[in-house]
Amino acid sequence: QVQLVESGGGLVQAGGSLRLSCAASGLIFSRYTVAWFRQAPGKEREFLAVIRRSGASPYYSGSVKGRFTISRDNAKNTVYLKMNSLRPEDTAVYYCAAASLIVPREEDYDYWGQGTQVTVSS
Repeated sequence: QVQLVESGGGLVQAGGSLRLSCAASGLIFSRYTVAWFRQAPGKEREFLAVIRRSGASPYYSGSVKGRFTISRDNAKNTVYLKMNSLRPEDTAVYYCAAASLIVPREEDYDYWGQGTQVTVSS
């Protein structure tokens, strides 16, 4: 049974930092592209960042580029999202997702976590 479990969310003041983790089990993790998404109340799900199987060439959305960093440790079956300079508009539920395709579209992700809440106070 494949599981993706996010952790590391919480309440932080604007300008602060958090590091989210996405721990995977039940799959050969190194064969999956992994991405982070978020969804705020009343808004559509938003792509944030994606990392390839080897960890090379991460890609970011414009809204987080320069503030967020995605990384992975295949030995630990874990992907991370370091978030700096957080803003109130970053408040959302954050999800990780894994895809067997090298360059997946959002609909191509095979597995999703349950999400972790991030709240940024002003």
